[in-house]
Amino acid sequence: MQNRILVLLVHPLFEKSRMHKSLVNHIPEGVTVHDLYQEYPDFNIDIKREQKLLLNHDIIIWQHPVYWYSCPALLKQWIDIVLEAGWAYGPNGKALEGKVVMQVLSTGGARSTYQPEGYHHFTLKEFLTPFNRTTTLCNMQYLPPFAGQGSHRISDDELLTLSRNYAHLLDYLQHNRLDVAEFQTFEYLNDWLLKDKIA
Repeated sequence: MQNRILVLLVHPLFEKSRMHKSLVNHIPEGVTVHDLYQEYPDFNIDIKREQKLLLNHDIIIWQHPVYWYSCPALLKQWIDIVLEAGWAYGPNGKALEGKVVMQVLSTGGARSTYQPEGYHHFTLKEFLTPFNRTTTLCNMQYLPPFAGQGSHRISDDELLTLSRNYAHLLDYLQHNRLDVAEFQTFEYLNDWLLKDKIA
């Protein structure tokens, strides 16, 4: 089987992002990469085009940096206008039912800072609650994130390992039937990769 994957890349300063450039460079063939800031620098999103892209894929990935505990502005705009009532949710809003959604994230702070006792006082999962609720309202299945953290201090070797793990994850998602319930038992998909020694 082959799952069709759509990566919605949403980074306003992608050309300056060492981490996201490396991640994108490791995306395997057959995965659709759609750069929203390149396509819509004026924020004038083509709603019907975006909806068609969603319909033509099985797994949707929002790849972006964490900005102020959320996402870049263009992704919020995309969510606000593409996921229309009557199409994505609400009465007769079943267009995306059963599709899988996840986020691929970068944070400046290390994972240890995203804990109740850490600098940010909450887990990354808690900060992502609005995205989880949005996708479940749209009848989609929400997976834990794959995250690159401590982006300002990550070494070249660590970044290469992270990027290769991302490639392994995407390859697995492309070619296997997904056990969503199993994925959802993990805080991060990084942990799932290590547990099953896929990476």
